[in-house]
Amino acid sequence: MKKLYILSFLLAAWMFHGCATNPVTGNRDLMLLSKDQEIAMGKEADPQIVASMGLYEDEELQQFISRKGKEMAAISHRPELPYEFKIVDSKVVNAFAVPGGFIYFTRGIMAHFNNEAEFAGVLGHEIGHITARHSAKQYSKAQLASLGVGLGSVFSETFRQYSDVAGQGLQLLFLKFGRDAERQSDKLGVEYSSTIGYDSYEMAGFFETLDRLGPDEADAIPSFLSTHPDPAERTVSVRKYTDNWQKKLDLTDPDVGRNSYLRMIDGMVYGDDPKQGYVENGRFYHPELKFVYQIPDGWQLQNSPQQVLMAAPDGNAMMVLTLASGSSPRDAATQFFSNYQLEEESASETSVNGFPAFRVVASQADQQGNVLRILFYFIQDGENVYLMYGAAPAENFRAAEPVFSRSMTSFSRLSDPEYLNRKPDRIRIREVNNSDNLRSILLEYGMPDDRLEELAVLNGMNLTDQVAAGTLVKTLVNE
Repeated sequence: MKKLYILSFLLAAWMFHGCATNPVTGNRDLMLLSKDQEIAMGKEADPQIVASMGLYEDEELQQFISRKGKEMAAISHRPELPYEFKIVDSKVVNAFAVPGGFIYFTRGIMAHFNNEAEFAGVLGHEIGHITARHSAKQYSKAQLASLGVGLGSVFSETFRQYSDVAGQGLQLLFLKFGRDAERQSDKLGVEYSSTIGYDSYEMAGFFETLDRLGPDEADAIPSFLSTHPDPAERTVSVRKYTDNWQKKLDLTDPDVGRNSYLRMIDGMVYGDDPKQGYVENGRFYHPELKFVYQIPDGWQLQNSPQQVLMAAPDGNAMMVLTLASGSSPRDAATQFFSNYQLEEESASETSVNGFPAFRVVASQADQQGNVLRILFYFIQDGENVYLMYGAAPAENFRAAEPVFSRSMTSFSRLSDPEYLNRKPDRIRIREVNNSDNLRSILLEYGMPDDRLEELAVLNGMNLTDQVAAGTLVKTLVNE
């Protein structure tokens, strides 16, 4: 009983010292992360995010988001943080933030904005997640929930080290905020964007675009819509917040910045970028690295700058293609196996369509005795050594191995100009000559019937909307 009393006292004392004043609300919140720890977490996560998704190279657009981001951060509730703003090379429509001031926009969401004010509203929303310390609160709640499992770890020295906290930075990106947090960030988005002079009514309009798109469940980052309030509710709330802030600031002529924004994204890559690799007719083509290989029938594929991940429809097998370190296939295998506790079952030198290769079958058992068997191919092409491996539970490996082998041994040189020279779709901004409805205008510019609705969403309009002469609209080109 005495021990329980002491433990309760320690827990109460720890929770008391773990409270901090929220910069936005002024309330005392449970907070186990200091400001320095938040920054450390963001700095740890940032290179992982950049390596995983890649940066979209557009100096003008990057300068624009950095300039507006710093302008907005300066008037936020936490202007002292070392904010960074980046555009990542993903087609999915999303924006997200990690603690410490790191904010990311995908090129997909940048393509769907139709003016600076829409962008500013979402920028303010993401800065709001940081200033209200939503990620830090999520982390703190997760730690509190784990107390029953290991209270002692809370008081350990490692818990207090930045490296231990920061190591969870990328994982923290995937924590979903509750609806109350999203509503608060919407409110802050209106406040911050209005304060720097933008018309946050446009933010409400962009929510309607997001609603028409819907969440992209196949992407590796959480959907911007996944935990957000109902779009209709958000639209009403944002308009109400806007009314209040425009009156408070006496903002009679707020900026929209439609034409300036549209001209800035003229030429932006839209959708898949073939140079990063693409799938066609059951094969994965990589024009930049000049290789191609077969994908098993029915398997799902997810491509990123670091790796290509493939998964069987039943979830009982997976394959990965990535680059390995080493001067030769055997050397790469030696280096790889030195880093992992794998039991080698067989190994042999071989070749794959003229490329030197090294084939290994290995296994790994977890603490519960479950055994995973893995087929590895290390394949050398010039200075690059590619690692392809397929893994399945031991009981499924016999059926999966031929599937793995067919895919891995299909790895070959890509030389066909038809596949090497594929170009991405790009946004082309055009000025409407004659007033008409959007459908007629898009058809006049040669847009295909099966993409008209997609283009209407991209423009933030309906196909039946009347478009005045002189209006700028988005079309797509492949050239």
